Amino acid sequence: MIHKNGPIDFDVNAYTSSSVSTSINFWTQDRQTARLIFKLTKDGVPLPLAAVTGKLVLVMSDGSRFIRDINIIDRVNGHAEYVLSDKEVKHYGTVQAELNLYYANDQSMSVHQFSFNISKSLIDQDIVPITEYYVEEFEALRAKINELYKESIQTIEDLRAKFEDLEKIETKQGAQDKVDAALTKAKKYTDEHANNSEIHVVKGDTEKWNNGQLYRLTQNNGRPIYKGVSETTDYNEITATGLYLIYNKGLNGPPSVNRSFMIVISYGSTLLQTAYDTNGKDSYYRVRNQDSSWTVWKHVLTNEDKITQSEKDKWNNGQLYKLTPNDGKVARLPNGTDIFTLPTGFYMGANLVNVPFENDGSFYYVEVLETSYLQGDVNYKRIIATRSFDNLTWIGTFHAQGFRGWRRILTDDELKSTWNQVTLVTGTTKHFAGNPLKFSIRLNSLHLRGSFEGIPANETIIARFAQKPSGITTFGGTTVGSYGAARLTLGVDGALKFDGLNANDNTKVTRIEINELIPLW
Repeated sequence: MIHKNGPIDFDVNAYTSSSVSTSINFWTQDRQTARLIFKLTKDGVPLPLAAVTGKLVLVMSDGSRFIRDINIIDRVNGHAEYVLSDKEVKHYGTVQAELNLYYANDQSMSVHQFSFNISKSLIDQDIVPITEYYVEEFEALRAKINELYKESIQTIEDLRAKFEDLEKIETKQGAQDKVDAALTKAKKYTDEHANNSEIHVVKGDTEKWNNGQLYRLTQNNGRPIYKGVSETTDYNEITATGLYLIYNKGLNGPPSVNRSFMIVISYGSTLLQTAYDTNGKDSYYRVRNQDSSWTVWKHVLTNEDKITQSEKDKWNNGQLYKLTPNDGKVARLPNGTDIFTLPTGFYMGANLVNVPFENDGSFYYVEVLETSYLQGDVNYKRIIATRSFDNLTWIGTFHAQGFRGWRRILTDDELKSTWNQVTLVTGTTKHFAGNPLKFSIRLNSLHLRGSFEGIPANETIIARFAQKPSGITTFGGTTVGSYGAARLTLGVDGALKFDGLNANDNTKVTRIEINELIPLW
């Protein structure tokens, strides 16, 4: 709904002025839209409004007086509001108002007096409001009746005075008869009010009613708040404490429930919904958290949801140790984790301790066997580590003597005998067409076979390999054209160097044959 809001901030203390003149202005045509919004504080913090009712006293410029209940919209943060009725907004002019609070422990206080204005709309220029008195408290009603009684007595006294003057123009008995008639009429009026039990109450009644439950959990007839078949009820929007009957499938409801009775318990943004299927078989509950997120609906077991002993035995004998988190993914390890300390399970992580290779986001599978034979209690363990970027895998084990070291598992490609032609450095050296120089990597070793033509100068680099030995490797080759041998070196930088010849006649050597295996570790 649309409203004209008149916000008013009050700090509850004894130092502010007796009345505040606000700049709020409504019009006589602001029907059901003129709203006063109160924000109450005390000592600089919101004033809680738990176990309290608020009364707003309105004294109109024409003398009309109203006492109304205000609507407390946020009891924790001290927020309340009041929307002027169609009758009240017709009383144009300056309105004097006072906000009072009444607590369940019989305490009460005046929050503040203030004033605002109601202007006459052009369409209402010929309308003159009738002076009215509306009350909502029994004590105010009693005061009003007493006021009327006093007015009646005063009227009788006025009549007595007038009849004293009438004695001069009529008989004393005639005047007395008139006075007696007036007294009888006044007494009858006051007796009717005094004997009317519907408008007279005792203090005990007012205390009982003021301390009662003012918030409705149901309809006025005690039935739950009804959401009909023709509606599409969104369970997420039912957030007010109360009892409900939802007679449609709706949205965001519990699974497999078409109609339900529901109890809502709300405290601010946090609330509980409990829903019961109208067939009486299934019940569910869920919670809305402080961040307004909903948990999933959880099914509540009943006596009909019986679990057999065989089912219990099956579950109790099942695998209770979790190898992964509940989502089925591998556990992510924090940086600095020592993988030697992990229990059985699947893991992934980087920057770990005791891994077989440089830091990398890799996968680990750990198996732990606890045994108490041989040399006391010993944890036998196997760890499989797979490097993520190239699928190379290592395996390590713990035995009675401790960690046995990492061993890499060779791949199929590493076991194949694939030969590739060596790329020679340009110059006088070239491959012999009948048997070119080739290489192969097997079992972490470099294999060379074939020959090259053109004898280079000593200390000449004739080729470079990406595979590098851990130390300088010197080997020989057989000369062709004149019996003898050649000396070659593979350096730690992968450079293949020709070091020189030793043949019967070096000038007649035409090519060099090589057949060599060089370890790369």
